[in-house]
Amino acid sequence: MSECALPTTLPAWLTRLEAAHPVGIDLGLDRVAEVARRMGLCEAPPAARVITVAGTNGKGSTVAMLEALAQAHGLTTATYTSPHLLRYNERLRLDGRQADDATLIAGFEAVETARLKGEPISLSYFEMGTLGALWAIARQPPALAILEVGLGGRLDAVNIIDPDVAVITTVAQDHAAFLGNDIEGIGREKAGILRPGRPAVLGSTTLPASVADVATTLGAPVYALGEAFRREGDGEGWRFWGQTPAESKSLVDLPDPELPLDNAATALQALALAGVSLEAAACRRALASVRLPGRMQWLGPWCLDVGHNPHAAAYVAQRLAARPCAGRTVALIGMLADKDADGVIAALAPAVDAWVLASLEGERARSADDLAEHLARQGATLWHRGDSPAEAADWLSARLAPEDRVLVCGSFFTVAAVLAWHQAAAPSAGPTAGHATRSEEAR
Repeated sequence: MSECALPTTLPAWLTRLEAAHPVGIDLGLDRVAEVARRMGLCEAPPAARVITVAGTNGKGSTVAMLEALAQAHGLTTATYTSPHLLRYNERLRLDGRQADDATLIAGFEAVETARLKGEPISLSYFEMGTLGALWAIARQPPALAILEVGLGGRLDAVNIIDPDVAVITTVAQDHAAFLGNDIEGIGREKAGILRPGRPAVLGSTTLPASVADVATTLGAPVYALGEAFRREGDGEGWRFWGQTPAESKSLVDLPDPELPLDNAATALQALALAGVSLEAAACRRALASVRLPGRMQWLGPWCLDVGHNPHAAAYVAQRLAARPCAGRTVALIGMLADKDADGVIAALAPAVDAWVLASLEGERARSADDLAEHLARQGATLWHRGDSPAEAADWLSARLAPEDRVLVCGSFFTVAAVLAWHQAAAPSAGPTAGHATRSEEAR
């Protein structure tokens, strides 16, 4: 990144960051840790308590529920997540509100000053964003910062911060180009966020053994789903039982957040380990109101979910099966070329009657024609091949019966495009897309 005049608007900054580093994803902590040191970010934690969340699936919903639960208990919060759907501002939330452009620009300026102080250091888009967000959080340290790992764990930029509680939601195969296909190796990478003596919350009963092995080696106390904590029941009226070193806790008659209940139980356990005494009324209020765009998000008969690997697709199919409709279920799907299309289609197939395919753009794009070949191998019913998610949505919307429903899935890009399409058709629904560059650089 050159030392020319700095941008003055957020879109200009994001354009600059897109071209600043030779590669979009550059795992490793040496460069980002040195810039963090120059910024003073290593001198003190960015918040009174920090929870870091890693995993293949379920990170976003766990973070959203942690934020809602913490606020319901009266805590000030900051959350950092990635990627975003429509606006870059979604990535940083301060007390439940998206950061404004000025806050994000100030963070980028602070990072830029530090990286050029002494020997210049090149940073990726994600690294710049992470450091800028941490700087903004540390300006007014909240009671709780919730940080989502972008990819992997051990070498992710978020891992420069030592968490008080580390959460690993799930481990499955994804990002093979960066993490490989060895599930035990992927587990070790995710477990790189664990710290000696700090609680490790394991939010799945099917994690590879390598995760617990890393925790044991570090001496990190393990709180595992199904052992140290559990949830009982499904839907409305489910129950949580968990523990901390000081107490056991049971919560009954909890509302369905319409997000994975394993992730809800994981969020409750992590918050308790962060020092919050869980109050039943506050937990019910938080779980009843939490919403996460792009995760089983219903807009009339349209369901939007960013699931893009077989594990996530299986969960979506399960939720659809539990909510039958009188008509047909049509999947509008667009995927990136490095994702497991066969696995996703197979996982969704039991819940889908017909398919509409959408081509995506960009260097990792997959065409509708390519997806059609995967569908044909599984004998699925193909209705249409769209040049884009918006074109596919236009075509499909004109052919739906009143009792039909649509699942939009396969990629953050696909969901973001259809969400923007929907908002353009219904302006009162909210703001349309903006600052949408690099929305899926770590997915």
